[in-house]
Order: sequence, then structure tokens, then C-alpha cells
Amino acid sequence: MKVLVNDGIEEIGKKIMEDAGIEVNTNAVSQEELFTVLPGYDAICVRSNTKVRKELIDACPNLKVIGRGGVGLDNIDVEYAKSKGIKIVNTPAASSRSVAELVFAHALSLSRFLHQAHAEMPVNGNDEFSNLKKKYAKGLEMTGKTMGILGLGRIGKELASLALGFGMKVIAYDPFVESADIQVGDKMLNIFYPLNTTNLDDVLSNSDYISLHIPSLDKPVLDDQAFQKMKRGVIILNASRGESIDETALLHHLEQGNVFMAGLDVFHNEPKPDQKLLNHPGISATPHIGASTIEAQNKIGVELGEKMVEALMTKN
Repeated sequence: MKVLVNDGIEEIGKKIMEDAGIEVNTNAVSQEELFTVLPGYDAICVRSNTKVRKELIDACPNLKVIGRGGVGLDNIDVEYAKSKGIKIVNTPAASSRSVAELVFAHALSLSRFLHQAHAEMPVNGNDEFSNLKKKYAKGLEMTGKTMGILGLGRIGKELASLALGFGMKVIAYDPFVESADIQVGDKMLNIFYPLNTTNLDDVLSNSDYISLHIPSLDKPVLDDQAFQKMKRGVIILNASRGESIDETALLHHLEQGNVFMAGLDVFHNEPKPDQKLLNHPGISATPHIGASTIEAQNKIGVELGEKMVEALMTKN
């Protein structure tokens, strides 16, 4: 069995496959070259960069497994691949905590103006220092505030755990989840209404912070109408999919003061996000690094390696 790992994998993941007798090639090739290179392999592992669409699948009759290091499968034509008998594996559990912690880091940073204050810190001059101290003297404590979570999957639950542990209230919307067990320290809490609600409008109108943890949909969940339902001064957090937010509407409501600030790790036009968005003082931006921790990458490598072995070595 031969596997092409085209977007990288931690060494431990490669070793797991090789120990199972699988030949692993980690020399990435371009999207165009895949049409001539991939037919010589039984499987491919990708992250976000490589696209495995219908045309590529049709060009690779020997393809048995497509592995995705991460949660989302937007860059893979999943249903078409399955119709061809190709197995799809991903690593939904590995990076959940890392993504949730990044979201919470954005929330803390925005609450205390850290991204703005750091950029304006003077090299010298007491007067300027004192003026900045006054300028950023109206930060917010998160304890006692309400964290609204859209999507109670693994990452949403991890964020709920962090928020509850921080003394926040949590309300959530997920049409597929009636209640959720949340680990907070050494305790397990079961969230029911009013902490968990299936009414999206309740979450929009009662949250001080709103964080998205949902898959790509046909249209943004947070559009102009959704922003109009929110508390004035809400903080928006997104580390799921850029398409989940109408960025034009977000900028408008930032300018109007309806949205206080926003922490974004994902964007519509990656890797070239809207410059108006990036340059807005109310935006704290990171380059899609939710899963980019040492711990998460190792866990992704282990989970992907093990699942690839199982998928390739198990007969249908």
C-alpha cells in the first residue's frame, strides 16, 4: 500500500503507517501534478491546501482512502468519493481543545483591548504612556458575562467548558443537540435550558459573546438580520468557517457600534482576506491557526495515522 501525504503530517503519524507496512511519501506535489502522480498511490492525506475534487478522483482509479488531517471536509468531494467506494477519514477530536483555547484567547484579548494597546505602546515618553492607559481603561471582565455558542460539537463543548470554568453563563444553539455533557475541571455538567436552548434568536439577543462552531452552509448564519437581533456591544468570535459570517454586514455593524469587536481566525477569501476587515481596529485577526499547537498537531498525526492504517488494512 502506498500513501501520498501532500500537506504534511507529524512524524509520529508517518511512523504509525510505516510500522503497519505502508509506504509513505511526504514529498508534496502541486494541485496540477496530482493528476499524474496520485494514480500511482492507494491513498492520499491532505489538510486544507490540497483539493480532492471529482475530476481528480476520476483520474485515480486505484484510490481507496482519502484522509484529512483536521475536522472540515470542504476541500473534498465527500459524497462523490463515497459513491466510488473510497473511504473518507478525518481527525475531528484531535484539535478541539486548541481551537477552543484560541477562541477564548481572542475573547480575552478583545475584552481588554490587547491587540490595540500592544500596537500603540510607545517606545518612550511618559505622556504617551499615560494617555494610552486612559484610552484603554474601560476593559471588560468576562466572568459573569454570557457566552453564546452556535454549534455544540466537540469544539463548541470545549469552549463551553472553558467559559463555564471562567465563571461565565453559557447558552447555545444546535438544532441537533438537546443537551450536552460538559467537562469543567473534575466535574461533569449537563447543560439544559436555560443554559442550552434550541432557539437561535435567544442566543443572538442574550449573548455578550457569540462564537461560531458550525460547518459550511449555503449562506452565512450571521447576516445583517442576525446582527440586528444582537445585544449592542456584542463580541463576535469565529474559528470555524469564514463563510459563516457576512463580512460586509460585520463591518457595517462594527462601524455602527452594534458589534463591539470581533476575533477572526477564518475568512471568506483565504489566503487573501478583505483588507478592510484586517485593517479595522475592532478586528483581532489570526491566520487560521486554530489547530496550530504542538499538542494538537501530534494528536492529529496519531489519529490520522491510526485511521489510515485501519481504513487501508481492513477489507470491505
